[in-house]
Amino acid sequence: MTKDDISTDQTRTRWFIDLDWYPQRGRSIAALLQGCLCDGCRKKLNKAGNQTSDAELINRIRECCNKSTEFITGQMPILESAFRFCIASGNVPMTIEELGRQLSERRGGDVSRTSEEILLRLLKNDRYYGFRPVTD
Repeated sequence: MTKDDISTDQTRTRWFIDLDWYPQRGRSIAALLQGCLCDGCRKKLNKAGNQTSDAELINRIRECCNKSTEFITGQMPILESAFRFCIASGNVPMTIEELGRQLSERRGGDVSRTSEEILLRLLKNDRYYGFRPVTD
């Protein structure tokens, strides 16, 4: 797939993480969210020992963990980076162009692996993170 193969509609399509996708498939998003926690938040949660809701995990990621330089790195798989960025950004639907620009910046200028072509292919074929296009 090249940039010429991407239609205008595809570039305008906004993507988000469908949080309902997980329970519909008998899965839990909690394990993915816990993997995004910084060491400090992970230790606090382990110390507390209580069951933590998905909403609380998301809030911790947004308020604290995403500020770490290790939250998104250039060594991380692209979809993992995209998942972390979307969760930390409030899961606001965004276009491939917007997501690519943000990921490139967060991944230290990684332009080639965050191109519209690559992101579109990855998001369309995602079977792990719950990325879905917004349907109007």
